[in-house]
Order: sequence, then C-alpha cells, then structure tokens
Amino acid sequence: MAGEVILTLVGNLVDDVELRFTPSGAAVAKFRLASTPRKFNRDTNAWEDDKDGSLFLSCSVWRQAAENCAETLAKGMRVIVQGRLRQRSYEDREGVKRTVMELEVDEIGPSLRSATAQVTKTGGQGKGQGRQQYEQARQASSQEGREDPWASGVPGTGPAQGAWGDDQPPF
Repeated sequence: MAGEVILTLVGNLVDDVELRFTPSGAAVAKFRLASTPRKFNRDTNAWEDDKDGSLFLSCSVWRQAAENCAETLAKGMRVIVQGRLRQRSYEDREGVKRTVMELEVDEIGPSLRSATAQVTKTGGQGKGQGRQQYEQARQASSQEGREDPWASGVPGTGPAQGAWGDDQPPF
C-alpha cells in the first residue's frame, strides 16, 4: 500500500510474548520491543547505550507467526522485526483520548549476533501449543454450556475490540 511506513528494528523484548485468540480463533501475539542505539565513546574506548535515544514500541503479529513467536521468544531476547508502523487512537477508562504508535509485524526472528538458534519448520498449518490450549478451553467451555471465555470482552481474557483489531489484520 502506498504511503506505508515500513520499519526494520533490532532490539530486545521487554516482556514475554502474550498470545491470545480472537472469537473466530485467529491467533494474535503482542509484545514490546526496546531498541537502544549504541555509541562508541572514544574517551573510554568502549560502546555505550544511548539511554535518551531508546525506542519502546508495542508490536503485534497474527496467525501462525503469532503462535511461533509465543513458543519461541521470551523476555530479554534480541530480535529483528520488520513491519508497518500504525497509529491508533482510543479513549481510555477516564475518557481521555490517546494516540499510540504500534508496529504490525510481518517478519520476526532472533538476532544471531550473540546467540544461536535451531530452526524447525512448522509447515504453516501446524497447531502450536497455544492453539491446542485454546481449542481445549473452547471445547470444555462449550461442554459446560458456557460462552467462549476469549470472546467475553473481560479485560485479560482476550483482545479488546479495536485494541488489537478484528480477527483480520488490516493488511
């Protein structure tokens, strides 16, 4: 799409990846990334973090990639992320209008600069552990005659409408 801002960032995960499912069953993962530029200090002959230049950015990734992220990545890991920068406005609980910038992730992977990784292909249709837990909870819920716990809209039980988008990504 014309006019989209595509970013490639390298940084560390601030939190563990949070995996949720929309009422229709689409996986969506959310995480925050901290990217801090480094500068070489000639006086100390060492690299130093530029604390004032740190960028903290909320990111979301959809479907199979979301499940793969949740199963693979953890807080503190260094990753390389590419996606589209999006601006979203909302009204908080106190009625204050807020605007946030978020990254809709297209590609993500671990940085191999100071780590190793073993890649396992999922085949694109594989069911990850998060998906299995979701399906088990959904079956148990329907067997007990209760509604889907992810669709309730109760904070902490699933993505809020508009907060993470609908079950379809906006791309």
